[in-house]
Amino acid sequence: MIVKSQYPSCVNTRALCLLFLLFCFSGVTYGGINASEEAPGSEKIVISHAIAMHDQPKYPSSFAHFDYASPGALKGGDIRLHAIGTFDSLNPFITKGTPVDRIELLYDTLTISSQDEPFTQYGLVAEKIEYPEDRSWVIYHINPSARFHDGKQITASDVAFSFNTLISKGAPLYSYYYADIKDVKAINPLTVKFTFKNTTNKELALIIGQLPILPEHFWKNKIFDKSSLEIPLGSGPYKIKSVDAGRSIVYERVKNYWGKGLAVNTGLYNFDQIIVDYYRDDTVAIEALKAKQLDFRYEIISKTWSTGYDIPAAAEGLLKKQTIRDYSPRGMQAFLVNLRKAPFNDLKFRKALNYAFDFEWENKNLFYNAYTRTESYFTNSELASSGLPQGRELEILNQYKNQLPETIFTTVYKNPVTDGAGNNRQNLRDAQKLLSEAGYSIVDGKLVDPVNHKPVVIDFLEKDSSFERVLNPYAENLKRLGIQLNIRVVDISQFISRMKIHDFDMTSLTIPQTQSPGNEQRDFWTSNSADVEGSSNYSGIKNPVVDALVDLVINAPNRSELVARTRALDRVLLHNYYTIPQWSNISHRLVYWDKFEQPTVAPSYDLTFNVGLMSWWVNPEKAKKIDALKR
Repeated sequence: MIVKSQYPSCVNTRALCLLFLLFCFSGVTYGGINASEEAPGSEKIVISHAIAMHDQPKYPSSFAHFDYASPGALKGGDIRLHAIGTFDSLNPFITKGTPVDRIELLYDTLTISSQDEPFTQYGLVAEKIEYPEDRSWVIYHINPSARFHDGKQITASDVAFSFNTLISKGAPLYSYYYADIKDVKAINPLTVKFTFKNTTNKELALIIGQLPILPEHFWKNKIFDKSSLEIPLGSGPYKIKSVDAGRSIVYERVKNYWGKGLAVNTGLYNFDQIIVDYYRDDTVAIEALKAKQLDFRYEIISKTWSTGYDIPAAAEGLLKKQTIRDYSPRGMQAFLVNLRKAPFNDLKFRKALNYAFDFEWENKNLFYNAYTRTESYFTNSELASSGLPQGRELEILNQYKNQLPETIFTTVYKNPVTDGAGNNRQNLRDAQKLLSEAGYSIVDGKLVDPVNHKPVVIDFLEKDSSFERVLNPYAENLKRLGIQLNIRVVDISQFISRMKIHDFDMTSLTIPQTQSPGNEQRDFWTSNSADVEGSSNYSGIKNPVVDALVDLVINAPNRSELVARTRALDRVLLHNYYTIPQWSNISHRLVYWDKFEQPTVAPSYDLTFNVGLMSWWVNPEKAKKIDALKR
């Protein structure tokens, strides 16, 4: 699954029309809107306000709001956020250009994920979801009240147009994500049907609901796959008020938003304006926050979190620091290498790079012991592999035993460990042994590649100059192995452009994950995506076993099988040393000026790092006090 922005729906349909449509198009007679009945000789059909990947939705059709949203939230006020770098596009759906931050606030989707369940979709534009027990197709019944910002009704034709456009002209993710969808058909103006290629990919009936709905009449005479700063038309809770190209954008709440009365919009989207200012780097953004030019920051730098906010306003309680426990998988934050280039296509070379990274020293001296070393691509979840494979996971891996590293079956994956004292001698000896076994030699203090007989030089592509403090100790250890690491810091736009075309030797990146991995894994790992510009298979992995395991994950019939298959995939990725794992923690770190109120419950699985920010609201009296400080 991919997590988008959050909206839901719980609006009653016109029962007589729905009964007629169901009779015409499914051949099944129903006794109620949420019926799950089975006529003699026909398949079981479900019609519901929501659909869960496994088990049943948490919230019934009569629910009033998500638990992490407050019905008493006040509307009004502004929040000023930040982004790093710049932007040159208001089209986030294509590979060209650098899209502006928070643009997803413009677009409604057929359904929306709840953030306190592993994977359940609730109706938004689609007020009802209809599907057979085998999930071979899904029909969405569009809310008759759904409107674009220009007042035009959202129709099935818009949905079909959105799907076909994103598949043919959007970023590669869409074609991989929706690869198993056979076709889309607008049955009538308010009913759209998606038919699937198989009945094993159970996720399809949920993820197609995440499709952002584009207005066909707006895009009809425009070039979709060209980056542009033309303000687009949406249907979501916010629209664009103003744009200062590359520097800032202002979103304003749509006062007559068609979906404001829906159940799980209750308590959400409370700010009248969301202002996003762009800064050169995090250092400048942090100073802007302390100078009251920003209202909120999700802190990613451990040193800054520990020492960077020791200012009078924090001591007085006006500048708040808050941690929120995160229960979602943390994904893999790592040093990525480009397998398309030598010597990174050599497993022993990649493994040696891991031995050169002294995490324990860096955690102690640079990170204030804030992190733990990442040992899985699905850290902080039951999906993470551990120990040696056994049970169902072992059965799966045994099918590919002749194609896998022997260590998968004999050795528990564990990153190299040091005592943190800065003496990485033993690990460097182990790295030297691996390099020697792979045919590398030392000539005049430099490691020489056995293929092209040239010294090994790595260009490290980085977007944040503050990360150099992390890279410099690593570069020193690599130098002791005879490897030269050159750090190339570029602006965010150049970084994004180069990553799209996979133009790098080595970089630092996070590969996100969810509680319900599925079709997006094709874009992350499979051979077909490796050489596609704009794909998320940044490392260029081409491994037939990985391909097979990704298919198994996508087609998992139940939760227990999904867990076993994902753990098998995790294990194969780890033992091939495609990355040098970095670190993670299990808390969100927030810094903000004390002008906000929050619901008593935070979402468990907010993968957008908003930590439920769209459920916060401005306290007018607190805001006056903070505003007075700015004068």
